[in-house]
Amino acid sequence: MSTSASASASAQHTDDAARPVGSGGSEATAGRGSAAVIDRLVEANRRYADGFQDPGMDARPVLKVAVVACMDARLDLHAALGLELGDCHTIRNAGGVVTDDVIRSLTISQRALGTRSVILIHHTGCGLESLTEDFRSELEEEVGQRPTWAVESFRDVDQDVRQSMQRVRTSPFLLHTDDVRGFVFDVTKGALREIDPAQ
Repeated sequence: MSTSASASASAQHTDDAARPVGSGGSEATAGRGSAAVIDRLVEANRRYADGFQDPGMDARPVLKVAVVACMDARLDLHAALGLELGDCHTIRNAGGVVTDDVIRSLTISQRALGTRSVILIHHTGCGLESLTEDFRSELEEEVGQRPTWAVESFRDVDQDVRQSMQRVRTSPFLLHTDDVRGFVFDVTKGALREIDPAQ
C-alpha cells in the first residue's frame, strides 16, 4: 500500500472509531470531530443502562482500600488488581502523584467512608517523565495566566513513588497511615513491582 493510501486508510479508521454507534456516518455528525466520541460513549451508556440492575451497595468500599494511580489509559486498574465493582475507591491524576487534592480525597475516603489501606501505583513510560516545570511557564506565555498547580514531573519513578508514600504517611488529616504501599506497574508486562520506601 502506498504512503498516501495508507494515510487515507488510517484517517478513515480514525473517523470510523470516533463515529457514534448506530450513526451510520450521517451528516449530523460530519465535521464534529471529537464531539462524536462523546456521542459514542453516551450511546454505550444507553445500552449499559438497559441491562443495569441496582447492586444495592452503599458508598463504602467493600475492601476498605483506596487506590491512587496515574490517569494513563493503559492502566485497567480493576482488571490488573482483580477488583470488582464496589471494592475500592479509585483516585487518578497525571502521574498518580499525591497532591493536596489527592489528600483531600483520601481524607474523605477514610474519615467519611471507612477506608483503611492505601495502594499507590505509578507506571513505566509515564508522560510526566518527559515534562518539566517549564510547562507552566509555557502555559503562562500562551494564556497570560500562570497555573497555580505544580506539574509534579519526575525523572525517577521509584523515587516519586517513595515521595508519594511519604506524603500519605505524614499527612495530619489521614487516620490510617500504617498500611500504605507503593508500586510501579509495567505497561508492557502488566505486572506490579513493589517499591521499598526505605531505599
